[in-house]
Amino acid sequence: MKPYTIGITGGSGSGKTFFLQGLSASFGSDHICLISQDNYYKPRDLQPVDENGVKNFDLPVSIDREAFEADLLKLRSGQSVTKLEYTFNNPAAGPKMLEFKVAPILVVEGLFVQYFEEIASQLDLKVFIEAKDHVKLGRRIKRDQVERGYDLDDVLYRYQCHVMPVYERLIEPLKHQADLVIPNNSDFSHALEVLTGFLRHRLALAN
Repeated sequence: MKPYTIGITGGSGSGKTFFLQGLSASFGSDHICLISQDNYYKPRDLQPVDENGVKNFDLPVSIDREAFEADLLKLRSGQSVTKLEYTFNNPAAGPKMLEFKVAPILVVEGLFVQYFEEIASQLDLKVFIEAKDHVKLGRRIKRDQVERGYDLDDVLYRYQCHVMPVYERLIEPLKHQADLVIPNNSDFSHALEVLTGFLRHRLALAN
């Protein structure tokens, strides 16, 4: 049987990763596999550059969508996948070799998982996580300073000039095509509980 495939998307800073951590903690690794678009960025030297010479990681062309789709199809067909972690050239982060093992629940996460038609067509359930702009900005600042080594001015520039224009034009309209829309301004525990219960029910039926 092909895994039940869930696509989780939302704006940068909406809390996708935190939601995934909560979902993953509810299941063992033999039950759920998480694969993130963040590990499929093209190399830095292939990233598009804006009019001010700043690399823009928030465009669809920033992603190696062919490799992303190929690995998704492998997992859905029962093949495990290995992938080198993408660290955005953060010198403080050493990339690890990641292994994605086949499981009955497959979660695909990322900004463009519902925008890329070839990815969206593989999804059994589409989840959209949303949050207010100021909440997303605060989370983005914390993530980019800690995990990616960007200074505050760089984070604010990218958010205003790269993140929000793409979100408003390409990502937010997808909310109306989602099966579940989860608000995450402060807490998503109830929504997480509902989705977890649904997935446990599916696993019980499969067994």
